Amino acid sequence: MIPGLTWGARPSERTAKLACDALFPGARVQADRAISINARPAIVFSWLCQLRVAPYSYDLLDNFGRRSPRERNPELLHLEVGQRFMTVFALQSFVGGEQITLRSKGVAVTYAVRTERAGSRLHVRVLFGGPWVSARLLALGDLVMMRKQLLTLKSLAEQEAAFAG
Repeated sequence: MIPGLTWGARPSERTAKLACDALFPGARVQADRAISINARPAIVFSWLCQLRVAPYSYDLLDNFGRRSPRERNPELLHLEVGQRFMTVFALQSFVGGEQITLRSKGVAVTYAVRTERAGSRLHVRVLFGGPWVSARLLALGDLVMMRKQLLTLKSLAEQEAAFAG
């Protein structure tokens, strides 16, 4: 396994079919990231919808120094194909409470949420196009940013679940 292409993803997740696979069948590099979250899928999905307004990663680097919101805006749950996510992505498809699939030039990504025991499992697949070396370098950079994003979303979802508790 090549370092940087997976983080937290189980073998079954790395081979699962996700919506982004159909968008980008010729992708040069596939990266899978996953995390278990102690919150119901509905809460996790609602935090994914927040990606419309902020990346929830290293805000200094990818949000022009603005802090990603720490409270959910319920209006962001209303999804429509074509909406912007994290400035550079467009929503390609979604299944409420289950998955969102985004596309940008040379990149397709699916965030999929499923029930796992009393909580959720969030699996993200990112597909990169372009020359292999460039795609591989993007995947390595994405690993750093996506890891932070998933840990932040986990923390926020678990805080909300504990408060609602």
